[in-house]
Amino acid sequence: MSKYVLIASCPDKVGIVRAVSNFFYVLGATIYEASQYADPSNHHFFMRWEFGQGSKELPTVKEIKTFFSNTADEFGMRWNICDLDDKPNILIAVSKYGHCLMDLLYRWSQERFPANIVGVVSNHEKFKEVVEGHQLPYYHLPITKENKPEQEAELLNIMDDLNVDLLVLARYMQILSDDLCQKIKGKAINIHHSFLPSFKGAKPYHQAHDRGVKIMGATAHYVTSDLDEGPIIEQDIERVEHYYDSSEMVQLGKDVERIVLARAVIWHCQHRILLNGNKTVIFK
Repeated sequence: MSKYVLIASCPDKVGIVRAVSNFFYVLGATIYEASQYADPSNHHFFMRWEFGQGSKELPTVKEIKTFFSNTADEFGMRWNICDLDDKPNILIAVSKYGHCLMDLLYRWSQERFPANIVGVVSNHEKFKEVVEGHQLPYYHLPITKENKPEQEAELLNIMDDLNVDLLVLARYMQILSDDLCQKIKGKAINIHHSFLPSFKGAKPYHQAHDRGVKIMGATAHYVTSDLDEGPIIEQDIERVEHYYDSSEMVQLGKDVERIVLARAVIWHCQHRILLNGNKTVIFK
């Protein structure tokens, strides 16, 4: 039986939950999850309701949206209703490090991943055989300072041709142009091999080693034109022993990166993330 999800945010005021509850009651829906949060700092309200057929057969998603629009307009909501059976299409971008790519491919191959991987793009050919072995297209797009605008334009063409809903930068070691970041705003997730906001930019594990940190981590965030400063989705850490050298820290970090990125992608595809300014609200 299909499940659907309503996600919404709006200025906080009395009566939002009651109005939404009444809508689903009249619709005859069964509620499987209901999560909400009121941010006291900006008086904004966020919700995610997962629902399905209840006392009577549900109309189509298009019809449900039409019926809900009056409630949404009453409270000034930014909202959407999605069928959870309609899995979003994701394109993975990778360079020379494949641990995050391999993890996502494995999860997808087990047929329990809430997304369709539709291809992989890379500025190297290192993972071409692996990707094509999964019956997926591999797009080799070498990049230089001279051809960067053309390369990014081709990336956008690929996303358009494949109807891509989300671009996943799985250790894609290229800085995207401001123009590209604007065009994919809210539709691209990056994994940064550091516990942001510490150690931004290049070689963060080496920076962390030089500072003698006792914990290290990884951060998944939405891509913005501000390098490594997009809204943070997920972070995790591992303890660092005093005798670890930088290469051991890199290896330890790879394990954290793949887990953190997978969580972020899964939550995005399940419509569990709502933007709250430069932060996120995540209903797990």
